[in-house]
Amino acid sequence: MPKKMIHDKVTGERRCRCFKRCGGCQLDEPYADQIERKQQKADGMLSKFAPVKKIIPMDSPYNYRCKVQTVYGLDRSKRIISGIYQSSSRKLVAVDDCMLEDVHASPITYTMKKLMKDMRMTPYDIRTGQGLIRHTLIRTSQTTGQVMLVVVTASAILPSKNNFVKAMLKAHPEITTIVQNICPDGMPLTLGERSNILYGRGYIEDELCGCRFRISPASFYQVNPVQTEKLYACALRAADIKDGTKVIDAYCGTGTIGIICAKNGAEVTGVELNKHACRDAVTNARLNGLDNIRFVNDDAGRFMQEMAESGGSCDVLIMDPPRAGASREFIECAVKLAPEKIVYVSCKIETLERDMKLFRQKGYRASYIQPVDMFPHTVGIETVVQLSK
Repeated sequence: MPKKMIHDKVTGERRCRCFKRCGGCQLDEPYADQIERKQQKADGMLSKFAPVKKIIPMDSPYNYRCKVQTVYGLDRSKRIISGIYQSSSRKLVAVDDCMLEDVHASPITYTMKKLMKDMRMTPYDIRTGQGLIRHTLIRTSQTTGQVMLVVVTASAILPSKNNFVKAMLKAHPEITTIVQNICPDGMPLTLGERSNILYGRGYIEDELCGCRFRISPASFYQVNPVQTEKLYACALRAADIKDGTKVIDAYCGTGTIGIICAKNGAEVTGVELNKHACRDAVTNARLNGLDNIRFVNDDAGRFMQEMAESGGSCDVLIMDPPRAGASREFIECAVKLAPEKIVYVSCKIETLERDMKLFRQKGYRASYIQPVDMFPHTVGIETVVQLSK
């Protein structure tokens, strides 16, 4: 199996030959320099609000992505190749081994290409709309050892389906479930509404901060679970959870942060607009035997507005918005609810800086700012901030 990594025998650092063509990594420098760069950026953007703590690095900043999506195509010789779409384009960049992806992904992808050739399963061509295999999704858990393979197809017909499953499991007995997802149209790397379980339970489970979570093909789950444990520990510290603390977990997704708070004694209400994620959250709460958390399928801003108007309150608001940050309307609703503490978990420092200015205008001050390096070799910085009235 061909390799694409360059190893520095002295420092042990890895570099990728695809760096300039791929776009998966944005930083091509020693990891210590990456951390220094990110610390300077966090200090420059956030120190006007409160002192910024030292960024929490990753002990081994490689092979951390537990969710790996791979697309397939044909080269000029009509050989099946695999890789990713170049950043901000639909150009396929062939990548045989990625230093960010879980170690299980590359060997499974190699076998996938072999079986596609043997069983005449053609790659889907987004330009012509012809072909079968749109992409594969591999999800893994380091804590349980479970591995999921999702084969995303343009039609429901998967030739030699049983033989494919047998051959894949023979080559990779570590795989615990195989799912076929049918996506006849849509954007690249999306999943369709229909799925067929070909082997196993159709999901895997992972353990995080003493809690167990079910991960289905479409579940949102942090891609770096090692650093997620550190991130959520910081959020828990900032929330100062005690028995009976009333918590609203906005943008709760599949319920991870809220469930961890409930495990530590809080009375939690999770609010999530995506009905599928909300359904997963209910399942995860049941999986952990918790009866002190409930989930509401609603817009978080609207929910808080109605709660404030009816005289409701909470001690802590935890918010983990998408990269676009919180809307002005959301912040207005949060301020009306008037929690004593707001714990802001941000995945984009630029929108965090914007939102913190607005919170400061509304009477909330930062007292704790903790950056975490969730995505080594990229420019991303995850940050936990505690805001108090």
